[in-house]
Amino acid sequence: MNPLLAKLQPYPFEKLRHLFAGVTPNADYTPISLGIGEPKHPTPALIRQALADNLAGLASYPTTAGSDALRSAICGWLERRYQLPKLDPATEVLPVNGSREALFALAQAVIDPAAKSVVACPNPFYQIYEGAAFLAGAEPFFVNSDPARNFAPDFSTVPAEIWPRVQLLFICTPGNPTGAVLTLDDWRELFALSDRHGFVIAADECYSEIYFGEQKPLGAMEAAHKLGRGYERLVAFSSLSKRSNVPGMRSGFVAGDAAILKQFLLYRTYHGSAMSPSVQAASIAAWNDEAHVQDNRDKYIRKFSQVTPMLAEVLDVALPDAGFYLWAKVDKLAAISDTEYARRLYAEYNVTVLPGSYVARDAHGSNPGANRIRMALVAEVDECLEAARRIVEFTRKLAA
Repeated sequence: MNPLLAKLQPYPFEKLRHLFAGVTPNADYTPISLGIGEPKHPTPALIRQALADNLAGLASYPTTAGSDALRSAICGWLERRYQLPKLDPATEVLPVNGSREALFALAQAVIDPAAKSVVACPNPFYQIYEGAAFLAGAEPFFVNSDPARNFAPDFSTVPAEIWPRVQLLFICTPGNPTGAVLTLDDWRELFALSDRHGFVIAADECYSEIYFGEQKPLGAMEAAHKLGRGYERLVAFSSLSKRSNVPGMRSGFVAGDAAILKQFLLYRTYHGSAMSPSVQAASIAAWNDEAHVQDNRDKYIRKFSQVTPMLAEVLDVALPDAGFYLWAKVDKLAAISDTEYARRLYAEYNVTVLPGSYVARDAHGSNPGANRIRMALVAEVDECLEAARRIVEFTRKLAA
């Protein structure tokens, strides 16, 4: 077996299962899970219809590069969403089977395993970043989030001797779990570091379409364009899962540096990562429609505007920049760890939340997820409000 597999840590939900082992939740309450970031809003009818209308595509092998129509639809969306100049559908975008598999695969394609490379990523983080680094023969370097910077990672804390070893930087904006969105100044700093040291930036933007005001989250390619540069050493990732409520369809794209995408396409051709023609047709319908995206966003706005102030009475929590998570500190009213809080909340009120320490690592003397919980407000409004009421009652009881 590949010895690098031994470096992989249990996934957060496996840790959660062990945390809850032997616990029988209070049967007086129906179960509510805020633990997994799986969209629960209905899939839009236009996407379901497009998928059903194109089932004949199941009879054909798909190409790894995807159809001209899909690549053109993706380019059109990028140009409209981020006010970008005309993109080349043949070289600057590539369909992928959801951002998760593409994030993992990119590391395997760009990392030189003989170079004792480093993969930098935020902390807390999406665990795929760490696993992708290990299995590419690299070591992760965790950049802790900074509450003073609205939980954006502070890259100024990275030691000077680390940067020359970095071959890949993962950045998630809006962030999971913090919701932080990088600013143009943040991107200016990252691009300067990439220019100086030659590393690739992988910008995970799967939460970009869930935001709460008029200001849309800044995208990586948008930042590059505003700063008067091209997309060299930049690959942006997006997905329909959150935007269009189709997590089971596994549809997304990568876009950016044409030279990197050419080599990534070669890797993916051998890897066998082609998207079903039926899913491609449904994806075209999704990328070409914004009405369902606005409807989806409106639901999140209603939820967050009601739930956040309720929870702020008992937890240290605020509306994030974007995304569908609340990142809350649990010891506002009583001294308690994130794991104990999650376990007791599950036992006493049948509500599941994810301990923050499970999505972070001990790094540089601290775990930035300690004493925090991640709550995914993915269910319908009434269920999220009921969960919030239980959390408020439970937390007040802790402080009594």
